[in-house]
Amino acid sequence: MGSLFHNQVIRTILLSVFFLQIGIWVRNYSILLYVIEKTNEDPVAVSMISVAEFAPIFLFSFIGGTFADRWRPKRTMIWCDLLSAVSIFAVLLTLFFGSWKVIFFATLVSSILSQFSQPSGMKLFKLHVPEKMVQMGMSMYQTVFAIFMILGPVIGTFVYQNFGIMAAIAIMGVAFLLSAAALLLLPPDRELEEDKLKTTLTEEMKAGFRYVWNSKPLTLLGGCFAAAGLGIGLTQPLGVFLITERLGLPKEDLQWLMAAFGIGMILGGGLAVAFSRKALPQVLLAIGMAASAIGFIGMGWSTAFWLTLTAQFFSGLFMPCIHIGINTMILQNTEADFIGRVNGILNPLFMGAMVITMSMAGLLKSNISIVFIYEAAALLLIVGIMTMIPLMKKGQARQAVREEV
Repeated sequence: MGSLFHNQVIRTILLSVFFLQIGIWVRNYSILLYVIEKTNEDPVAVSMISVAEFAPIFLFSFIGGTFADRWRPKRTMIWCDLLSAVSIFAVLLTLFFGSWKVIFFATLVSSILSQFSQPSGMKLFKLHVPEKMVQMGMSMYQTVFAIFMILGPVIGTFVYQNFGIMAAIAIMGVAFLLSAAALLLLPPDRELEEDKLKTTLTEEMKAGFRYVWNSKPLTLLGGCFAAAGLGIGLTQPLGVFLITERLGLPKEDLQWLMAAFGIGMILGGGLAVAFSRKALPQVLLAIGMAASAIGFIGMGWSTAFWLTLTAQFFSGLFMPCIHIGINTMILQNTEADFIGRVNGILNPLFMGAMVITMSMAGLLKSNISIVFIYEAAALLLIVGIMTMIPLMKKGQARQAVREEV
């Protein structure tokens, strides 16, 4: 563990992510609570916050992943953070003179820029982190996210309730500036290879699509992504209504649901690493999705706060299985030169499906029971598990052959 923090790239990226997570969680909860108050809990307006956050992932993930191999990663990440800060301060100024609806712009722009910054960060791991340290470094990277699943909602709610939307937006901008400053500590970018400059963006995109289309494991994984995205998108904007309608509690108590999920993720991370040494990644992914389905069923039916928290904790406990399973499957079935583009294709499948159902969630909530919506989401996750059955059988056959040898 000590040698891990001796690596300059890992230290710097973790520090940058720390600042970014502060800005992102203050953004997410301050804007959510602000829009709820401004619209008198209009479910359509609330769902549009999630659309502004996730739609750019669908639209720009593949483009950002492709450019990660064409641009210098350090420079790209710094510029993305600086432009995010500028856009946020522009929103702050506009709020003084214009409509409150401009608040959606802050989420939209920072989400777009993150599609160029995030794959550049992964490229830096590939370039500067020794192979034996990559897995541990990525574990620490995910741990920062898990910690903020607990602290983030508390911080965001505290900032908004005590200081208001103007102060919250100012904190967002400062957080992005601090992230950009931290990234200055990264090693200098290497010179771009001449052959990458000769290849056009269109040619690289076409090659990425052909690669995924010709790989059965990746196409099946894409089907699993799409089904999971549809299910998760149905519930993503509606957590606040579990609190206010099913449980009859103040909307601010949504932070405790997120905290339960985050605690589950931290505890589940250690368990998943232990099991991942023996379990197939396909099995880990299926276990994680099955746990999420059970959690959705429990949260939909529950009218007791402790039971809803337990279901959320249970989902979080197995969420690392999903992350480890997906990342391992992509790495096992993808050549190094196509990692960025494969991620850029599969992520939009997931996010595109999620955005579709997130856009519908507010309208569905206005017309049908929230219990039915959560049960439908669980069913879609089960469909995603079904698409993985061929890969699970294939993986088990390979494992049996290895054991015989």
